[in-house]
Amino acid sequence: MHPAYSVIFFTTASGAGLGLIVWLGLANLLGLLPAMPSFGYFTVLVALGLLSIGLLSSTFHLGRPERAWRAFSQWRSSWLSREGLAASATYLPTLAFAIGWDRLGDNSGYVALAGAVAALLALVTLYTTGMIYASLPTIRAWNQPLTAPAYIVLGLASGAVLMALMLAVFDYVPTWAVWLAITSLAAGWVIKRLYWRKIDSDKPRHTVGQATGLGGLGQVRPLDPPHTMPNFVMREMGFEVGRKHACKLRHFAVVLAFVVPAVLVVLMLAGGSVINIILAVLAVMSAAAGLVMERWLFFAEAEHVSMLYYGREAA
Repeated sequence: MHPAYSVIFFTTASGAGLGLIVWLGLANLLGLLPAMPSFGYFTVLVALGLLSIGLLSSTFHLGRPERAWRAFSQWRSSWLSREGLAASATYLPTLAFAIGWDRLGDNSGYVALAGAVAALLALVTLYTTGMIYASLPTIRAWNQPLTAPAYIVLGLASGAVLMALMLAVFDYVPTWAVWLAITSLAAGWVIKRLYWRKIDSDKPRHTVGQATGLGGLGQVRPLDPPHTMPNFVMREMGFEVGRKHACKLRHFAVVLAFVVPAVLVVLMLAGGSVINIILAVLAVMSAAAGLVMERWLFFAEAEHVSMLYYGREAA
């Protein structure tokens, strides 16, 4: 599949914002956050900013962006519509959490409940995003059990690194935040390894014989190409990345998305306030670069069954 940069940016940015909302709501329930209302306001602003920028960027992938609102009406059958509804629903309790904390000067009671609801809706949104791809039987690499969980775990991992940065900005780097980031990053690395192992070991599900309905007559092969010029299907569905290049990119993605941020976050335990902010910023930048690379591979390594009509023998 041709990697769509608007969708790559959307899933990376919104995933981090949603992950930050999840950890913000849960940490508040456990009484782990600093008491300053400004921390809640600032963190919510960053989280919703990333979510909003990601949602807006996703519309650039549409042929008619002005019609994006119509996707909300198809929630009975479309995971894309469910994602839009879940993401929109996340705004209200998240804002209620920040505003309530500021006006009441207290982050317990109904304010904490709003944060918990926001965290739950953020998790639901991450799941619906993953299911957009997992529900497509035409793409073997996506249509498998690990796709949706991977989206959730990677969103939580990037959100945990962002949480460390938010706490560092307010000169508060507790041990739990460091361990949260390390554990989340380790979980992200594990699930990506399992995902890559799965798509590498899975056998093709469809052949050109099945696609044409002529498989019962023997070996099927096309005599002529379907088109003499590249078309939309060939450009969007026929994108391929060499196996050698994919392996290198996987290694780079693992180092940037998981290893480097984990090391930088650990160093925050021994740093001062300014040093911790620098370390946290570098960790966020590294994680973002690695996740963009991982998401690019997610699309580039996917094979669409339509290419069986364009010379591919199996998919």
